[in-house]
Amino acid sequence: MAQLTADRLLDGLSDAERGRAARVEAVLPALRDAAAGADAEGRFPVEHVARMRDAGLLGLVVPEEYGGLGGTLRDLAAATFAMGTACGSTALAYFFHNTSASRGLLPLEAIKAGLFEADEVPVVRAFAEKVLTRMAGGVWLANFASESVKSAGANISISTTATKVDGGWLLNGEKSFGCATGVADYYLTTARLDGTDTAAGLATFFVPRDAAGVGERPTWDALGMRATANQGITLKDVFIADDEALTLPGAFVRMLQVSRGSFVGNQLAISAVYLGAAQSAYDAALAATTGKAFADTGRPVASSPMHQVLFGDMTERLETAYLWIRRQLELETSEPPLRGKDDVFRQWRMAKGSITEACFDVAVGALKCTGTSGTANSGVIARAVRDTAMSLVMTFPAERGRLEAANLVTTGAENALFANVASTTTTAGKDH
Repeated sequence: MAQLTADRLLDGLSDAERGRAARVEAVLPALRDAAAGADAEGRFPVEHVARMRDAGLLGLVVPEEYGGLGGTLRDLAAATFAMGTACGSTALAYFFHNTSASRGLLPLEAIKAGLFEADEVPVVRAFAEKVLTRMAGGVWLANFASESVKSAGANISISTTATKVDGGWLLNGEKSFGCATGVADYYLTTARLDGTDTAAGLATFFVPRDAAGVGERPTWDALGMRATANQGITLKDVFIADDEALTLPGAFVRMLQVSRGSFVGNQLAISAVYLGAAQSAYDAALAATTGKAFADTGRPVASSPMHQVLFGDMTERLETAYLWIRRQLELETSEPPLRGKDDVFRQWRMAKGSITEACFDVAVGALKCTGTSGTANSGVIARAVRDTAMSLVMTFPAERGRLEAANLVTTGAENALFANVASTTTTAGKDH
């Protein structure tokens, strides 16, 4: 049986999963060949869109009944990991395209769970199916939720507004750091209905890339992932027809109730991008130091005590990342679920930081192993250092995740304690 890059991440791939992973494997050489040039130019290789489309990969996680490949989070993690070994920028942009599927899958799950009234179902179903069929049909969707505005009480704050007009809505605002700016066919955009200030007022819109009033923010000169086209967009009175939006009040909140994680969708797969980059750096360092010998002894450079220490540390950190991501994947895909949603969420808040910190450690270790020769910006290791550095801050840093996990643990314990005290007090009162 042919070895696939996905086998390095996942054990026991099913025949169907192997078939989907083989489609990914087929595009890796082209991604790898274009990686250095794309990074140097800071330009997303638009030719990759056709490659993905022709391979059916734009519908990787879309159910077969809607024309997709029927993949799951396991398939997406395997795909972003494999692409991450070839070109981290392409892998990241591809990840965000696939997160759009949550805007189709979660509404359908919420319908099954009875969270929508009978008169609401047709509207919700129509939008959900439009998301999925477009993806399966080869449409690239850019998922725009993030904004530069910050709030002390939330990870993501939405200030982009949607104002009702005849036949549709006018969008105004700015979306930052969304991959595939100027590349995607549609920007799947989250906005707040004008006059609302809670999550119940959040809505989703299909914004055509070339719609009147859509602009691009200045090109972002990033530390890492330079070829993702992630500068973001501006929206000035952009008209979106009613049937290209899901504006039902409270739909956002109800969809969240059936997710196992965040509404962004399948966030674990973003960590797999960085794990792929770390693995490529590790492999490059191993090849460089075992393939080069000391002039005086003839032994491989990798045999020196310093390199042995570095490889020991790198191997431990790499395995740490694999363990965290495999455990999180198990929690998010097992049927029936192994843990409740709160436990899965808490685990993810810790896992993301632990995975990405370990990946960065591996990349830095690879740099140390190869010395100045590994610092060429066009090289695999230098790119991995920059790309994994981005992982330390993307979405949230490890410190924030661990703080949130600690708050969840201690608040739960505190609530249980006070509940017990209240119960004891009540019983004592009855005794007297």
